[in-house]
Amino acid sequence: MNEELYKALADLEKEKGISADYMIERLRQAMTAAYNREYQTADAVVEFDVDKQAKTIEMYVLKTVADPVEVPALELSRDEAYAAGASAAEPGDTVRVELDTRKFGRIAAQTAKQVIIQGIRESERGAAYQEYSSKEHEMLTAVVSRVDMRSGNVFLELKGARGEDQTLVLPPSEQIRGEDLREGDYVKVFLIGVHKGPKGVQIQISRTHPGLVRRLFETEVPEIFDGVVEIMSVSREAGSRTKIAVRSNDANVDPIGACVGPKGARVGAVVKELRGEKIDIVKYSDDPCEYASAALAPAEVVDAFEIPEEKCCRIVVPDDQLSLAIGREGQNARLAARLTGLKIDIKPRSQA
Repeated sequence: MNEELYKALADLEKEKGISADYMIERLRQAMTAAYNREYQTADAVVEFDVDKQAKTIEMYVLKTVADPVEVPALELSRDEAYAAGASAAEPGDTVRVELDTRKFGRIAAQTAKQVIIQGIRESERGAAYQEYSSKEHEMLTAVVSRVDMRSGNVFLELKGARGEDQTLVLPPSEQIRGEDLREGDYVKVFLIGVHKGPKGVQIQISRTHPGLVRRLFETEVPEIFDGVVEIMSVSREAGSRTKIAVRSNDANVDPIGACVGPKGARVGAVVKELRGEKIDIVKYSDDPCEYASAALAPAEVVDAFEIPEEKCCRIVVPDDQLSLAIGREGQNARLAARLTGLKIDIKPRSQA
């Protein structure tokens, strides 16, 4: 039985990454719970003698020599102590008595099983938390396993480091508007955070977070990955439009051209992953007015004035460009303001 137990512990360590020492401690807790359940007590102390070389585990319960014996589960007579090998034991001494688990009843055995299963689950949760907390604010690739038409939740399956499947839930609030995800689709998601909850590890993912756009460009643009081109800011209204500000740390590299790529291949790959979302790539500038003017692309800018006390830029555009600068329902101006962190006051040239 001991050889089979050690083989089971080795399999657990290999397949699930749960250490044998951890499971032996859980086994000790399980046997303590089983003993307490079998003998209707709560104070028993169970000890293990573990010999990994010989692949043996011996279990003992600590009992006190008493005369008379009032609690058989915790006490034993002097004669019983002698039989257990403690020939010099006196009342009040503690004696280790070997346990015969075969005498445990069905209910006690079930209690032990539940403790062991709980230990495995707790270890898996701890391992999952460690694995995914190290990937916070990174991009993951998962496959759609199920779409719940009633709640709108999309369930994704992700392969863990040890090969096990981790189920992730993409709620409607974190899905790109109008996106039609189907079973079997591979999608990229942004890992917002990992939390320990009463039902296990809660992994929060998103398809709408601006961080997803940042990670997609890092994947598609080698200059960003190498640090030659730097993403300074991203503002996004998922499913509709994104603005991204970039700058180059090398005078010989055009940051916008690097992000667009040959024949638009790089930005095209990002747009495809985001299901057709429009992306404006603008050049970052330390000059607020120059930065705000670039952020209003594709609108042309005639002039720009900074209002420092209000952290604002007044932008002058041709009269026929006013609606383009503001955008549909104010979207272009809104995204530009988020991108730059400035208030942007847009005026037509006829009023400036």
